[in-house]
Amino acid sequence: MKLQGRKGSSNIDDRRGRGGGSFIGGAGKAGSFGIGTIIIMIIVFFLGGNPLDYLGMGGGGSPAPTERRSNPGADIAEDDTNARIVSVTLAETEDVWNSIFQQQYGRSYQEPVLVLFSRQDRSACGFASAATGPFYCPADQQVYIDLSFADQLRERFGAPGDFALAYVVAHEVGHHIQNLLGYSQQVSQARGRMSEADANAMSVRLELQADYLAGVWAKYANQQSQLLEPGDIEEAIGAATAIGDDRLQMESQGYVVPESFTHGTSEQRVRAFTSGYQSGDASKAALDRFFSTRNL
Repeated sequence: MKLQGRKGSSNIDDRRGRGGGSFIGGAGKAGSFGIGTIIIMIIVFFLGGNPLDYLGMGGGGSPAPTERRSNPGADIAEDDTNARIVSVTLAETEDVWNSIFQQQYGRSYQEPVLVLFSRQDRSACGFASAATGPFYCPADQQVYIDLSFADQLRERFGAPGDFALAYVVAHEVGHHIQNLLGYSQQVSQARGRMSEADANAMSVRLELQADYLAGVWAKYANQQSQLLEPGDIEEAIGAATAIGDDRLQMESQGYVVPESFTHGTSEQRVRAFTSGYQSGDASKAALDRFFSTRNL
């Protein structure tokens, strides 16, 4: 990914080194849960569940206060590589989605804030920790990421490269797009009337749509600013492959349970991202197709 000379986003809230928020509930203080809980939370996240639900904090309560600075992205040093990748990626998503929203949806794009934190923090959706992995919180319209996840991508999941991390950020921004366009709310309402297996299948559709949106972004970002370098799309595909439900379940328990999938198989995730990248079609008709057929 071509980082040299590119601007970062001003919608970065860098909370690293500021202590983060406390874990409210349970023993009542951060760090009061053990390594066993953290491992379970990692497994819950990568198998498609919400670790905040596991902790009993899935979206309840009032939004946590958000501290904003006038230009937080300007504080990121050039040698803070992962932070630079995330900041530049977010800026590139802003350029692309501002343009698409105006041209295709006839409305302004509401840019999300991306929160960088270390070890622990609080979101309006509940407690955030490095164990939860990157996530989007619709209650405060913010993306949360502990940059140690980049090390996990490379070392644990065998998905190295700057564009592997960019794909993850673009996927979470995809969830923000879904929130703005009403898909998240539709799925949430539909899931409440379904069996667990059917509700999981709806979650898969939403996740694959976010992968598709990440692919759409990659195509437009390259057209508009020549962002990509040779091998970048392969890095994104490597990351999508590494975090497919089937692969994660096989690695963690030695077998797969398809009806429990909530993010999609490696093949599905790669196909969704690749389809978005090849077509660049962000129209409502293209996005609606993810919910119009049972053939995933």
